[in-house]
Amino acid sequence: MSASSLPIIVIGAGPVGLAAAAQLLARGLEPLVLEAGSDIGEAVRAWGHVRMFSPWAFNTDAAARALLEAEGWSAPDAAHYPTGAELVADYLAPLAATQALSGRIRTGSKVVGVARRDFGRLYDGPGREAAPFVLHVETCCGLRAVEARAVIDCSGTWHVPNPAGSHGMPAPGELRHAARIAHGIPDVLGAERETYAGRITLVVGAGHSAMNAVLDLAKLAREAPGTRILWAFRRPLGAVNFGGGARDGLAQRGALGARAQALVEAGAVTALAPFLIERVAEAEGALAITGRQEGRMTTVQADRMVVATGFRPDLSFLREVRLGLDPAVEAPPALAPLIDPNLHSCGTVRPHGEAELRHPEAGFYIAGMKSYGRAPTFLLATGYEQVRSIAAFLAGDVEAARRVELALPETGVCATDRAPDDAAAACCAPAKAPAPQGTGCCG
Repeated sequence: MSASSLPIIVIGAGPVGLAAAAQLLARGLEPLVLEAGSDIGEAVRAWGHVRMFSPWAFNTDAAARALLEAEGWSAPDAAHYPTGAELVADYLAPLAATQALSGRIRTGSKVVGVARRDFGRLYDGPGREAAPFVLHVETCCGLRAVEARAVIDCSGTWHVPNPAGSHGMPAPGELRHAARIAHGIPDVLGAERETYAGRITLVVGAGHSAMNAVLDLAKLAREAPGTRILWAFRRPLGAVNFGGGARDGLAQRGALGARAQALVEAGAVTALAPFLIERVAEAEGALAITGRQEGRMTTVQADRMVVATGFRPDLSFLREVRLGLDPAVEAPPALAPLIDPNLHSCGTVRPHGEAELRHPEAGFYIAGMKSYGRAPTFLLATGYEQVRSIAAFLAGDVEAARRVELALPETGVCATDRAPDDAAAACCAPAKAPAPQGTGCCG
């Protein structure tokens, strides 16, 4: 079978993966979506209790909406901020059930390897780019080999959270005590309430996930006596950026940071800043977390830890694909300077597409959250623009692939260090450019 007659395989049936399939269909291309979970949107379901800080206006894809509307779907209120559960129930599940997509999605299909047929990573030759991709897929019936003309990896980063350890590796003892350590935003007001009520929790991280976790725990503390919150930052408190507040183009995102900062300033949580975690042990039935604080070792005790330090891409099943990755960000080299939190801290970022997402392996792309590597700056709308551009390129429409069809709200987050309001306002003034501009500081 020639490569041109094979489907384009999309890895992951989350928001960006399903959007990729819709965009491919709109271009007359045949997608096949492989989802490791037992249902679509598995990662989103895991944070279903969390309310997004982007409204519906930024959370749906144009090609996906067209498929839905053709079957009588009515879009949710564009100004409403959905929870993860609402994103699944009101958008992803109906999208996956459309006549166009329902037969092109395979759940319970975990991709464990991707390669060129007859060509390992090392081997080159005149037929390499013409050879189809071979994917090894674990299913309930065993390991299968599936071929594709192109591959778009939209598998995300949810299952590979960053550790609490200050060196980028799990601190000694962290894995041993994993049963008492949660990642992301646990449902402390719902399903996991009894686990956290009346106990001491140490939250690690300074981003939006950490803020959400702290705010939920603070609400729990008002309802359940004895609930205490420690919040560990890796930098001095005066250098912590709580976000853009009223300057943020996404009001809920700006309000999130302002509320979290107010909790710290009111003493409702105990801030440990800086606190670089070196070791996790057990003492007197609790976790004993030792970290460097102001040049000395300090140990604090907590019943639970919530590690909200971001995520990283799983590249293990791509060992035979020729990837081009920035050594720090683990994003494509053309994309990395636009999103690197060490370099990019304010203003706007040029929206990007197929050209910035290319790898040395022609026909292979990473899109969505995973394309950002370790950078914590992704919005769903960015992923939708990525797959629109990739689909156009694979269909041979180079002009459409290069065209910008995205405008994102200003973030109001201007630097890694806190800045005065007037400096911040100047920093975040919209850039003057002929194309619509987006931001990389998207949380």
